[in-house]
Amino acid sequence: MQFSDKRNITRWFIILSSFFIVILIVWNTYNFFQIFKNEERVKMELWATAQKTLANANEFTDVELPFQLISTNTSIPMILTNKNDSIINFNNIADEIAQNPKELKKLFKSIKSDNTPIKMELSEEEFQYIYYGNSPLLNKLKYYPIALLLIIILFAAVVYNFYRATKMATQNKLWAGMAKETAHQIGTPLSSLIGWLEILKTENVEETTIAEIEKDINRLQIITDRFSKIGSEPVLEKLNIVEETRTSFEYLKARTSKQVDFSFTAPEHPIFVEINHALHSWTIENLVKNAIDAMKGKGVLKIVVEEIEDTVKIKITDTGKGLSKKQFTQVFEPGYTTKKRGWGLGLSLTKRIVEDYHKGKIKVESSEIGKGTTMQISLKKTY
Repeated sequence: MQFSDKRNITRWFIILSSFFIVILIVWNTYNFFQIFKNEERVKMELWATAQKTLANANEFTDVELPFQLISTNTSIPMILTNKNDSIINFNNIADEIAQNPKELKKLFKSIKSDNTPIKMELSEEEFQYIYYGNSPLLNKLKYYPIALLLIIILFAAVVYNFYRATKMATQNKLWAGMAKETAHQIGTPLSSLIGWLEILKTENVEETTIAEIEKDINRLQIITDRFSKIGSEPVLEKLNIVEETRTSFEYLKARTSKQVDFSFTAPEHPIFVEINHALHSWTIENLVKNAIDAMKGKGVLKIVVEEIEDTVKIKITDTGKGLSKKQFTQVFEPGYTTKKRGWGLGLSLTKRIVEDYHKGKIKVESSEIGKGTTMQISLKKTY
């Protein structure tokens, strides 16, 4: 048996044992409640017998014991009525209720539903009813099973979230390991390509072709750098966000269909932000590619960089199919995608890069079905 299997068995044994203990506590509490309830019933039956003895007493009747039994009831609220349910007497009821007829009737209705009344026959034709409620102690005990049941539900939720978080953490480690291994594997052919590029430079190959190949090789190096950074804390640098965004934009523009009309608007002066070069380019690439996919490779795509006080906002607008209000937050969830193909990781990775690594914010600023979407990134300026 593998170590992980043993660990899972131990974990489930602890979980099931905990559930068993909590259920056992609930069951015992319920049994205690029933025992106390039966004891209070016996007390009220003795009280009824004592009351009947006093009602039928004569000069030869020993009334000391009945008086003692009646005086021992100091906690159970009770109401004595005739056969027509008219209140004759009551005991252990708060003064503010006893002095208010409406409140007394309201309490009487409540007590009637608590327990079966005790019929006290004074004679063959005359009888009375004793209605009694639960004592304060029994009322407290009555809610303990409910409280424990809530504890079970809360405990189950905590266990579920813990198990889910553990599973996700294991998956994240696996994906991070795979990403780093991918970066390592890409490195070998990439080094070879750089060598071939140097050979091409010595040949009479057109300079523009060499330049484009060099850009693609640099891009592969950036992608390798991105994958190597997954699972580790990236190094942030003070960089010009305008230039960094423009560079990514220009690279994607040159490699996208001419049916997409690109435009880029930004201040002329540099704006500095603490970012990671490779991860920021990844962010812009994900958002631009999503926008192109939403337009099915044909439409207008705009990137606008705005400077508002201490904040820089990057807005990417497309003329694609748009999103519903419900999808504004769903699009950032791992696994969510509107495409027939894809894993739905692009925007969730983008959100993590922007918010966890660059300490910024990303959101769907606006969208309209059939007209397009605007995504917005907000980052703090650095002076």
